Amino acid sequence: MSTEHFQTPPASTKPDAALVPIAELRDPRAIQILSTEHWSVLTARSLAYNEAFVRAGMFLTFLSMSFVGLALLADAMTFGTEFLTVATIVLAFDLIVGLTTFERVAGANFDDLRAMQGMARIRHGYLQAAPKLLPYFSTATHDDIDTVARDYGASEGYGLSTIIYGLSTSLGMVGLVVAMVAGVEIAVVARLLGAGMAAVVWMAVIGAVLIFAVLFVGTAARIPRNQRQLAARFPATAPVAEASEPEQPAN
Repeated sequence: MSTEHFQTPPASTKPDAALVPIAELRDPRAIQILSTEHWSVLTARSLAYNEAFVRAGMFLTFLSMSFVGLALLADAMTFGTEFLTVATIVLAFDLIVGLTTFERVAGANFDDLRAMQGMARIRHGYLQAAPKLLPYFSTATHDDIDTVARDYGASEGYGLSTIIYGLSTSLGMVGLVVAMVAGVEIAVVARLLGAGMAAVVWMAVIGAVLIFAVLFVGTAARIPRNQRQLAARFPATAPVAEASEPEQPAN
């Protein structure tokens, strides 16, 4: 009986395409990997935004409910030492929650900046694979901080427009509310210690301004320190060329 039908066919010497290392960005597998990473970074940015908004909302809810509770106590108690003592304790809790919220929102902003840089780096990879797509990108394609920060729409430096923009952000709003809570806390403590009304008002205003200045200066000093942690791999060495008009098909 012939045994040729039972012989094992020779193994193929051709390597499996899935095992061949990626040699260039034009490889479809490279684009697929970049797209997967893009969605992963986009999800991380969404989580950072959601956490900032949720934490700010929790703080404002806690603050508003504490003021409602103080209003109800004011109706049941005389506006004297006992009420001021309770108000001091409640406002101290509000201030602690506000400061921790401010710190966490600042951390979420840094997480968002890191995600923005990651997406800019991935878009740079897209352009290396398909340079003709440059006119169709409206966001950063280089990962240096100056280029990435322009996508936020903020002005450079620390001018008036930058300060106004900072106050309009969730971090600036939380910092402003925390400073006002600190001013009210100072006023209540001063009143509890027997200070006159005029002195109480001035102490509250000055205290709120000082607390806001400390938060502002601390944040301004932290921003460059955080940005130095984000090394640029594909910095913009020259201005990006403006998108040209599409060529008209020949008749």
